[in-house]
Amino acid sequence: MYFIDTHCHLDLFEDNKFADLIEHEKIYTIAVTNTPSVFFFTQNQAKNKKFIRAALGLHPQLASERAKEILLFKELIHQTRYVGEIGLDNKKGADFEIQKQVFEKIIDICAQAGNKILSIHSRGAEEEVIEIIGRKFPGKVILHWYSGGLKPLEKALEFGFNFSVNFSMSKNQNGSKIINSIPIDRILTESDGPFQKINSKNNASPLNMNQTIEAISLIRNMHPNDLKKQVYQNFFQLLS
Repeated sequence: MYFIDTHCHLDLFEDNKFADLIEHEKIYTIAVTNTPSVFFFTQNQAKNKKFIRAALGLHPQLASERAKEILLFKELIHQTRYVGEIGLDNKKGADFEIQKQVFEKIIDICAQAGNKILSIHSRGAEEEVIEIIGRKFPGKVILHWYSGGLKPLEKALEFGFNFSVNFSMSKNQNGSKIINSIPIDRILTESDGPFQKINSKNNASPLNMNQTIEAISLIRNMHPNDLKKQVYQNFFQLLS
């Protein structure tokens, strides 16, 4: 029974041996990317690794300046089952319409390819993300670090989506409420490393996923080992 990290920016860690550490510790890790052109680097990091998989992404905050990379995204889609980080960010933003156009194209590419596992950014645009993906998307969806309302969350659950939860979510009231609202068989874990902190000294990473499990287990009133086992089962159900 291993730890699971479904959303980690492996390419942004300064230690170029970090992938070897993850492999040594046997932590199943989805290494997301922010642009298709970065995918080659992350794919190389994951080469010959049993526990690391490279994901093809185009982050919404880069969608406007990297919109032309959608062509490269389409070329690369068959090189991996994993897609992320993609999505929408802040529907009040000046570039939101471009974000939507790019995201809609990505979802269409993924739907045509079939059987993809998506890690989705939805901050400030949760309802739009859920609507664009839709009920009948022919793949698996993980809403990464969901921070929206409970009504969109319920709709996402109805559509069969999963949710990846990180340490930072466990440390505020809204995040705790969301964690408590997700059925236990839809919860996955993530670090979103190196963007998040476990404490003042350490960036979140797959290597401290035990602390994330402990924090979530307190909120869900579960033994950490039981939660770890459940997340492991959820992950492999996702792959099936």
